[in-house]
Amino acid sequence: MKRSSTSRKSQTDLKRVRKLADADIVRDADAPVWTPELFARAVLKQGLKPVPKKMLLSLRIDADVVEWFRGQGAGYQSRMNALLRAYMEAHK
Repeated sequence: MKRSSTSRKSQTDLKRVRKLADADIVRDADAPVWTPELFARAVLKQGLKPVPKKMLLSLRIDADVVEWFRGQGAGYQSRMNALLRAYMEAHK
């Protein structure tokens, strides 16, 4: 994305938003109303394992295998990695 095509200045009229009363704010129909029961079931995710760093590797793979993964669309390398990870986890 070209830097000249994006603006760093916010286009939000914050003064107008701050003046809105709660009753004037339109609630998204798809979002559920937070009840005390729903809030109590919420899960705080902390202490998760960090995502391992990727390593550049030269690897020889059969051409038909690579073409099959590429045929699945964008992200084929990530899917190959996920399958290798699943195999590794199953064989620990």
